[in-house]
Amino acid sequence: MSVITTNIKTSTLPVMESFYTLQGEGYYQGKAAYFIRLGGCDVGCHWCDVKESWDALKHPQREITDIVEEAAAHPGRLAVITGGEPLMHNLDALTKALHKKGFRTHMETSGSSPLSGNWDWITLSPKKFKAPLPEVCKVASELKVVIFNKSDFAWAEKYAALVSKQCKLYLAPEWDRSAEMTPLIIDYIKDHPEWGLSLQVHKYINVP
Repeated sequence: MSVITTNIKTSTLPVMESFYTLQGEGYYQGKAAYFIRLGGCDVGCHWCDVKESWDALKHPQREITDIVEEAAAHPGRLAVITGGEPLMHNLDALTKALHKKGFRTHMETSGSSPLSGNWDWITLSPKKFKAPLPEVCKVASELKVVIFNKSDFAWAEKYAALVSKQCKLYLAPEWDRSAEMTPLIIDYIKDHPEWGLSLQVHKYINVP
């Protein structure tokens, strides 16, 4: 899948951190991946584990050419753009530069801001605090819904009805409530086998 937009491009982006690790969640779990975490988020999940990413002004603006050169220094060619909320920024130039270096471009987003960039894979993780836009729902490669309480199962089904039939469906326990929520998710998936379980494996194996 390739999703292309044509918004105004930018040559710099606020980068909170970048690192080479394994993808810990979803369909590409266990694959080597270079993560680029951008600063800025207007969603504000109370259980967010990277709240320091919310204020874009706290993170340095970096040239896209430098960001991509650092990524290309590693052997893996899967780049994951995350945040914060990455779609708060125009990502056309970043994805174009990554593709030129042979990367697959993946994004993790709440879908709450307009789509930009050229994507090989989009992980949509909708949040109740700011609903995803229909344009993002339609092109999501995988839907990952965080389960914080029992009512979230019905909420997950609401968004499963908005994505394409090809979209992979995952339920993920909120980390601090995983002991309570994981058994409920397991039972739910057994009754609704179109869903899969996504765990934050990177936290279990102690990698970024």
